[in-house]
Amino acid sequence: MELVPSKGGAFEVTVNGEKLYSKLDTGIFPKTKEIIEKMQG
Repeated sequence: MELVPSKGGAFEVTVNGEKLYSKLDTGIFPKTKEIIEKMQG
């Protein structure tokens, strides 16, 4: 796992090259449970 800092309010979660979540796309910050569920597939 790697944390890559960014600027401009971007928050994206990528696992094995697949983007699971993007705050830039949705406009909202995800709940922890949402991210965990997406990672579990």
